[in-house]
Amino acid sequence: MSQYFENDEKVKSNITLKEVEVKNIKYYFYTDNGIFNKSGLDYGTRLLLNNLDITGKTSFLDIGCGAGVVGIYLRKLNKDFTVDMCDINKRAVDLTNKGLKKNNLVDNAFISDAYSNIESKYDCIISNPPIHAGKEKVYEIIRGASSHLISNGELWIVMRKDQGALSMMNDNKDIYNFEIITKDKGFLIIKARVI
Repeated sequence: MSQYFENDEKVKSNITLKEVEVKNIKYYFYTDNGIFNKSGLDYGTRLLLNNLDITGKTSFLDIGCGAGVVGIYLRKLNKDFTVDMCDINKRAVDLTNKGLKKNNLVDNAFISDAYSNIESKYDCIISNPPIHAGKEKVYEIIRGASSHLISNGELWIVMRKDQGALSMMNDNKDIYNFEIITKDKGFLIIKARVI
């Protein structure tokens, strides 16, 4: 069975348009088979966006962007923000670019396997990491963020407690100071700063 973190072009396409509202910001994005999250804005990502503190931040990386719901929200919030969005899945990147156009925003989504095509540094890196891709890939995303954050930059993550959020923090405490911002329905919103 194909996974959203793979590029399986054999998965039949069924693109649908979704309209969402987060913090009084309305925007659109497209979903399709073979990407995360086909059904729309998932609970964990909504919780992340509702708790994300971007005060003083202007440059963002939405890594593993899926349909682009985080990056498009940030672009809609402030068109002067620098927001890069990347995913290993070509279909996800195409949908993100389609969503950006639908919202009259500038395209800036591209293919990248974790940080393989990332050269910039950011105030904030945001991820709903691909848990089903395995611990090694999740840790690659989390640990790799440290090389792409400006001084005092922040990594924001949403992870379920029962999918290893606490052990992830423990395993990466050599790089980051972690803070749990909120917990809800098993999801943890985690902020990390490089030590």
